[in-house]
Amino acid sequence: MKNLSPRHVQIEEAARLGVESGWYSTKVSGTFVSGPHVTETDCLTRIAEINPPLAAKRRF
Repeated sequence: MKNLSPRHVQIEEAARLGVESGWYSTKVSGTFVSGPHVTETDCLTRIAEINPPLAAKRRF
């Protein structure tokens, strides 16, 4: 999964969407992937777990 970003959903929008208020990791399309998370840091940690950085390629 690529290009996940953190997004905060406030109480009013959460009620409209039928979700809890909090931080969510989202795709570029806006689809929620994980959450709610209490803080943006928690959300970013989860994004790193879902989408780990690419390992450096070995050159021989």
